[in-house]
Amino acid sequence: MSEPTEMWRNSSSPGTCSERGGAVPPGDEIRVAVFGGSLQGTEVLYLARKAGWRTLLVDRNEQAPARTLADRFVCTEIERIHDPNAFLKACRLMVPALEDDEALERLQAISRETGVPLAHDPEAYAVSSSKVASDDLFRKLGVPAPRPHPSNRFPVIAKPDRGSGSRGVRVFADEGSLSRWLCGRQDPHRWVIQEFIQGPTFSVEVVGNGREYETGPVTDLHMDADYDCKRVTAPSELADSLQEKMAALALRLAGALNLRGIMDLEVVFDGRDLLALEIDARFPSQTPTVVYWSEGVNLLEILGLMALDPESPPRPWRRGGHRAVLYEHVQVRNGRLYVAGEHVMAKAKALRVVPGFFGSREAVTDHVPGAREWVATLIFVSDRVKDVWAQRHRALERMVGELGLKGVEDSMPCREGEGVGP
Repeated sequence: MSEPTEMWRNSSSPGTCSERGGAVPPGDEIRVAVFGGSLQGTEVLYLARKAGWRTLLVDRNEQAPARTLADRFVCTEIERIHDPNAFLKACRLMVPALEDDEALERLQAISRETGVPLAHDPEAYAVSSSKVASDDLFRKLGVPAPRPHPSNRFPVIAKPDRGSGSRGVRVFADEGSLSRWLCGRQDPHRWVIQEFIQGPTFSVEVVGNGREYETGPVTDLHMDADYDCKRVTAPSELADSLQEKMAALALRLAGALNLRGIMDLEVVFDGRDLLALEIDARFPSQTPTVVYWSEGVNLLEILGLMALDPESPPRPWRRGGHRAVLYEHVQVRNGRLYVAGEHVMAKAKALRVVPGFFGSREAVTDHVPGAREWVATLIFVSDRVKDVWAQRHRALERMVGELGLKGVEDSMPCREGEGVGP
């Protein structure tokens, strides 16, 4: 593709949500350029709409799932933006929603050339994007984490150095299966191999300006058979004392990284202690939307305002809302409804926000009437936890009934020793 091509212009207003969170004041409209239109890009564009920000999406894939959530969509590779000042005219902020090192370096250069702030911390990202470097940081700071192999404890999990989520992850039941797998690899030093802990998983975000840091609420992560997150719920079921401990761990890690931006920490509870699984110093997917509906806090607004004024302290997060939220991904295929990990959303055709979708508060979906295959992220909100689960149950039943589906399949994490990825 030789020249950038504008593929989409959304003629409708991005809209705001006065119910939870606030929009920017009239006359202070923010135009934000989002780079990457897959999972992270969907999250950023969704929250930008809630903030009342107008958006430009840039992605090299002309079928990027999030392209229809933006006010403008330009299909191009970042390396082919030859006149950044003209390209970013009227944009006040850039937000990367990708994990490509070369693209991120080019965006940093564009930011320096144009003066448009880039909401990205390259130093913190360099550590968090490497599981080997992150694991070294945990050991250096004495942050509890699963025991490294060899610990004579099986099963163990092998995680590739690069890549977020469950991508490429394997679980081994015994030394023999692990040894056979290692024999076929040329890069064992690029893997983190540690004791596999079965237990509930939790996430928390932290924002900072390099000197001061603020954490948000803990959210609960629910995994599918491939250990991909299929559902996020709030408020957390984790004991208050452990939530405080988790926040302290996040602050400690943010301080060690001199974080200038946003990072999330994921932990597992083994019944005795919280063990750090990974950190990610980039805008997360899934959990910020749950925080938005539960607490009325828009993490993208916080990140954006910090990028526009790097010396300002992190805005204190409002507390006390604590509305119950259930956020879940579903996929319809082969005449059935599947509750599935987030990866299914990356295959969406053209996403849109649909209020009241089958009884949910709203959904992000590519569903169109008559479609036999589609995906959706369903969002349920109420004042009580039991009510969001009841809403969810009714919505899935309604989908099955009205669409003539055969039933619902909701996969759970695989048994010990089974593989989790290629």
